[in-house]
Amino acid sequence: MNPVVCDPHPLLEAAVFVTDLPRPLGEIAPPPALTALLAADAPAPFKSDDAVREAVRALLRHGGFKPSGRSKPASEYLARAAAEGGLRSINAAVDACNVVSLHSGLPISVVDLDLAKEPFRIRVAPEGTSYVFNPSGQTIDVAGLVMLFDGEGPCAGPVKDSQRTKTHAGTRRTLSVVWGTKDLAGRAERAAGWYRELLAAHLGAVTEPG
Repeated sequence: MNPVVCDPHPLLEAAVFVTDLPRPLGEIAPPPALTALLAADAPAPFKSDDAVREAVRALLRHGGFKPSGRSKPASEYLARAAAEGGLRSINAAVDACNVVSLHSGLPISVVDLDLAKEPFRIRVAPEGTSYVFNPSGQTIDVAGLVMLFDGEGPCAGPVKDSQRTKTHAGTRRTLSVVWGTKDLAGRAERAAGWYRELLAAHLGAVTEPG
């Protein structure tokens, strides 16, 4: 695929990479060693805190978006769910994403490359931008939020990813975006590095920069 184009942004420091799975995602059972890392107190090379949370919120607020209520950063949802009883396994690819997001405090998006359409571009969503984010058809207004767009429109972001391009049992290739900020310089790349290590070690996946 062609590289993801990123519009100029004073705060965004995104890390983007492509993953090739060895077989369809539905045939890859989530390894216990990976799902064990979904616990809030699991050993990890990162630890989130209030400073990380505020830096991420500042990134989301820059374009006018309000990261509150049901529109909080995805990483905050994961932290709360982990603290209130643990995160459940979804599939091996999403589990790896959630492990890194939980411990790094950075939101991460994962899209199925075969469901998305090139070209890809990261930019702030204009007024009136919304999309369906779950199987029941609920929509989210993402005006002012920094987002990943494909050839058909918005497909992923630091709050919720689009249902249109989410992973499924037949997924073989994914595109991941770690939504980092310059106020946490280098954290996105380090998180992406750990993420790629987990995908290789637990899923036998091959990754490359996107």
